[in-house]
Formats: sequence, structure tokens, C-alpha cells
Amino acid sequence: MSVLAFDFGEKRIGVAVGDLEIGIAHPLETIVAEGNGARFDAIAQLIAEWKPTQLIVGLPSHMDGSEHELSRLSRRFARRLEGRFNLPAVLVDERLSSDEASLSLNEAGIRGKSQKVMIDQVAAQHILQSHFDSQQRDQRHVA
Repeated sequence: MSVLAFDFGEKRIGVAVGDLEIGIAHPLETIVAEGNGARFDAIAQLIAEWKPTQLIVGLPSHMDGSEHELSRLSRRFARRLEGRFNLPAVLVDERLSSDEASLSLNEAGIRGKSQKVMIDQVAAQHILQSHFDSQQRDQRHVA
């Protein structure tokens, strides 16, 4: 049961994949396409390949929890994913995901401009892993 996660941006969309049963996320790719049609075509190919049961979309906000400029666009992107692909799209707080992604890449020896091609997909990985971790915490509290 795979899940795809998206770090939505106006220029790039980072994508990560993970398995609900295992609860581990992996960076997948960064979509860099002009126009919504090309972006959604690339997403359709990923959905056809991975056959996810759920989609996760990072919801940006300021550190105090207030709405970010991209919050509205991310919500709209999630609604469009649901409508187009008939899959549930869950919004997940993505505060600090890009900072965490940059730190992870630094630890892997990837620094500076070399990070640009990977940072969005690694941010999506952090968003998805955060979602998995919170689900596991919730399950432990219920049990």
C-alpha cells in the first residue's frame, strides 16, 4: 500500500514515496514542468506506476502556525489531486521540511547548489516520514 507525498512549489514539486505498512519514506523525484498540464501528466505517470492508496501534500505555514502565501495554493493543489485522481489527499504540516532536507543532504555530503535538484524531493520525504511517524504515535496511544 504505497503513498505518494508532494512538496508543492510554484516552480518545482518534490515527490516522495512510502509504504503504509513499513512506514518509511524515500525521495522519488522532482517535477520541473511548465504549466499545470505537464505537471499533472507527470503526476499521472507516477500514480499509474506506484498505484498509491493515499496522497500527502505538505501544507506550508509560518512558525507561529499562521497561513503562508503558499498555503492557499497547496490546499488547491490537494483538491485538484483528489478530483483528478479520485484518491484522498491529506494535508500535512510542512514547517521546517526544507531546512530538514538541507541538513540531510549536507550530512550526505551534498552541499550548496548541488542540493537544488534534490531538495524538493527530500523535503517531500520528510513530509511523508512526519506523517508516518505521527500515525505510528497515534496508534501507540490508542493501543
